[in-house]
Amino acid sequence: MNRIKEVLTEKGIKQTWLAEKLGKSYNMVNGYVQNRQQPRLEVLYKIANILDIDIKDLILSNKSENHG
Repeated sequence: MNRIKEVLTEKGIKQTWLAEKLGKSYNMVNGYVQNRQQPRLEVLYKIANILDIDIKDLILSNKSENHG
């Protein structure tokens, strides 16, 4: 699972803009955003660079934050 949708919403960025910057189709980016498909690691790095965030901010941790 990824957090691309949340990050785009926080930054007020449209999927079409991200698709253009990535050089990918809107449908491909929409698949990432809706978590129907997961981008490869190098694509995640590109997205993180474009959005100027840490790649960790795009990935949902598999560790639960609430239980410790």
